[in-house]
Order: sequence, then structure tokens, then C-alpha cells
Amino acid sequence: MKHFLTLKDLTPAELKLLIQRAVELKKLQQHGEIYQPLKGKVLAMIFEKSSTRTRVSFESAMIQFGGGSIFLSPDDTQLGRGEPLEDSARVISSMVDAVMIRTFAHSKIETFAKYSSVPVINALTDEYHPCQLLADMQTYQEHRGDIRGKKVVWIGDGNNMCHSYINAAEQFGFTLNIATPEGYEPDSAIVEASKADVHLFNDPKAAAQGVDLVVTDVWASMGQEEEQRKREQAFAGFQVDQGIMDLANKEALFMHCLPAHRGEEVSAEVIDGPQSVVWDEAENRLHAQKALLEFLIGE
Repeated sequence: MKHFLTLKDLTPAELKLLIQRAVELKKLQQHGEIYQPLKGKVLAMIFEKSSTRTRVSFESAMIQFGGGSIFLSPDDTQLGRGEPLEDSARVISSMVDAVMIRTFAHSKIETFAKYSSVPVINALTDEYHPCQLLADMQTYQEHRGDIRGKKVVWIGDGNNMCHSYINAAEQFGFTLNIATPEGYEPDSAIVEASKADVHLFNDPKAAAQGVDLVVTDVWASMGQEEEQRKREQAFAGFQVDQGIMDLANKEALFMHCLPAHRGEEVSAEVIDGPQSVVWDEAENRLHAQKALLEFLIGE
């Protein structure tokens, strides 16, 4: 049994196969072919943070695969009334085939996985967002081929997405430039533990020179809304606009995990422009997660 809490829970070879499989599953759906390898399987979906893409993609994946899903929130279960996480993990995992969790502290999902008898999937924590990276890597593969040996720039907050890009740089073999304001760098322990070619900048223009992929995210993530004004001041000058894209390679792509704030972390000209692949990226959450579910709980 495998869990998927970070990209490093799978080998580079397994991740490469997942991306290839996601592309295949997307083609199957586009051709209208019915493929239901998870008939009779159930996915428990625990949400402590709100969601659009994550919930719709996982629920759709299970329906299209012939299985089912159960939406669980703290308001509807004993999780919100103080039942020990260890007890909830034992009980829930005894009744389903996999558990997907979207929560705050990464330690919570690690504890749940320790006491779970079925695979646990990280659908976002404050530290990592590995499912989004599967979709991002699939999207790059579809548009530009293998990302190995390419150069990627992350511009913005050193957040959970940034941490997962650090893991992806190691697992998929690309160079990663990270441009953040001072004081908003990624977790130093995650950077130091990485075997990837990672470079830290406080100047987005220097970091974007000659890159093949430009990625950003909102300046204030869920749970940081009270910091919005402070962050707007700190991140002034870190918007991905056409000037940034012009510093990248001519064939460079732009990605954003969404939701996006046009006029803040990205200009409308870029996110709605010809180099943006954010809509393919969002749709690929479905196909990449179908490949993941098939890998973890398929026969």
C-alpha cells in the first residue's frame, strides 16, 4: 500500500508512468470510451478547506471510473467535535478504499496516514499540493514534451505550491528558479533537503531570464486573508506581466493553479493570453488524479 502525501512518496519512474497514463486516460474520455476500473470502490473526501477544482475533479474521477465518493466536512462528522484523528482514521479507512484529505497542518495528514488501512492522498496542506503538480507536469508534457532538463521559474510566495515545485524539480529533473520578496522564501529545510538544481532570487526579472515555464499563485493563500494588504505591499513588483513573459523563452508557457486574481499576481494580458495554459492545467486535475486513483487502488 502506498500513500501520496508528497511527490517524493513515488519514484521518478512511477511519476513518469502516472503522467503518461493521465494523457492516455484523457484521450479515452475525449473519444467517449467508458472505462470503469474502480467499480465498487469508494473514496472518502475530507475537506477542512474550501475547494472547487479538487472536489469536482475527484468526485468526477470516481463517477467516471464506476466508483463512488463521500464528501466529509468537520461540520458533518465527529472530526469537528474533537474525536482523535487516530480514531477517525481507523474507522473511516475500514469502510472505504482510499481517503483524500484537504487540510491545514501537514502533520494532520501524516497522522491520518499512519493509522489508515487504505491509501491516503494529499489534496492540499499548508506545506504541499502534490496533486496540482501532477496536473502541471501533464500539461507541460502535452504542450512541450518532456520537462526534464528545462528551466522553470516560480514567482510569488514560497508556499505549498512552491514546496511541491521544489519536489517536482528533483523528481522530474528540471532546474527551478524561485523569486520571492524577502521574508517570503520557501521553507529552508525543504530547500536544503532537495537534490534538485534550485536557485533563490528576490528579483523576478533576474529569475525569469530564459525559462521555459513561468508559474505563480495568489499572494495570500487560504488562511492568510488577514495579511492581504501587507502582502500586496510586499509583493509589489512580483506580478507576472508581459514584461516578465518577454524575459522567458519565446515558447515559454504560463501556469497558475487557480483561483487567480487578475491585476495582482498576474495580469489579465498574461493569464488570458496565448502563452497561458491554465484551463488545460485545471482540466488535467481530473485526468492526473484518475491516473493516481487507478495506480493506488485499481486491481
